[in-house]
Amino acid sequence: MTVLEEVWTLKELFVYPNEYVYWSIQIVMYPFMTGLVAGAFVLSSLYHLFGIKQLKEMAHFSLLFSFALLIVAPMPLLFHLTRPERNFYVLMTPHFSSAIAAFGVVIFIYGSIVASELWFIYRKHFVETSLKLKNQLNKSFSENIRYFLFTILTLRAHDIRELALKKDHHAVKILAGIGVPVACFLHGYAGFIFGSVKANALWMTPLMPVIFIMSAIVSGVALCMLTYIITMEIRKILASRKKSPFVPSALDEIRSVEEFEIKITSKYLIFFMIFSISLELLDLVFRGYTAVKSWDILQDVIYGKDFINIFIFQYTLGSLVPFILLLIPGLTIKRALWALVLVLFGVFMMRWNVVIGGQSFSLTFAGYMHYVLPIIPRDLQTFKEGLFGALLIGAMPFILFWVLCKIFPVFNLKENH
Repeated sequence: MTVLEEVWTLKELFVYPNEYVYWSIQIVMYPFMTGLVAGAFVLSSLYHLFGIKQLKEMAHFSLLFSFALLIVAPMPLLFHLTRPERNFYVLMTPHFSSAIAAFGVVIFIYGSIVASELWFIYRKHFVETSLKLKNQLNKSFSENIRYFLFTILTLRAHDIRELALKKDHHAVKILAGIGVPVACFLHGYAGFIFGSVKANALWMTPLMPVIFIMSAIVSGVALCMLTYIITMEIRKILASRKKSPFVPSALDEIRSVEEFEIKITSKYLIFFMIFSISLELLDLVFRGYTAVKSWDILQDVIYGKDFINIFIFQYTLGSLVPFILLLIPGLTIKRALWALVLVLFGVFMMRWNVVIGGQSFSLTFAGYMHYVLPIIPRDLQTFKEGLFGALLIGAMPFILFWVLCKIFPVFNLKENH
């Protein structure tokens, strides 16, 4: 019987026969996706909790996108498990003696917070749409479905007077305040899992949860900005195709809003990047300064085997270059687009270097293992644990976000207050 991990593990020098790279691309995608969830929610809270009005539209956008990401976040684990049908046991038997078991509780609480916050923000829209469709005669089949859906979403709370809307706004602020630490804990626990593995010298550091949280905020903000730019560009193309004398003003309005939101959000992204990069470099310097017993093998991995992945891809292309691009005065949409892509690439490489790099050296401290990503799937397992499985996970949030935008008017929301 062939061990599945033999497909993507190459061994070098002195490696135990039963040692493989057990955690593959889906375990890289897992902390990457949960980090995007937390970062997107933190971005939305800058407006809903801290009242930064310049980020109003970006906050609504990122909150809905966070919800789409949240639904997909557990999927890499389900792809990786050999018995994914047992996943519901985590929710049925909640306890905190295991980090994975605690994840089921935390993601359920966090999902409830985000769903509740979305409901309070868009409740007025649900009620108005439901009443409008109710009074409409000769409804089509699709309109009947929309009426049924929006009637359910109102939850029979039809009061949209000013006092009720003020209470909704107050509830959103409370939920945002509760959601920020929960979102940080949601991703911090991923760093906790790696940082608490005593048998692995690369993972065992108390800074790991903090590093994961800060890089999560960076990646979430960057992805929201990138998706926002792509969405606004699509809106500009659609607006230009409409035969209307108001098209030029509509295009100018979309363009000005896009540039304003990106310039403001980029300032907060730079702020979070400073903390993230500082923590990662501090951890690297601390390891070299203390030089514990395992430092010899770690030094070979960090400065030898994974030098390109860490210092070229992660730190240079993924941190230094986008940092400079964002700092140069006169930020343009095109330059911001390149910077955001590089930021996401850098955070992904950080996850890759932690997960894959942490498994690259043998327990003998005298051998190495190399991970070869399956490109062409030869069966279901190599599809799930290969390139196409990772791409499927990466595409799912965007599909869900497109569907959710049909229900939540993220760009045309009338303020409740």
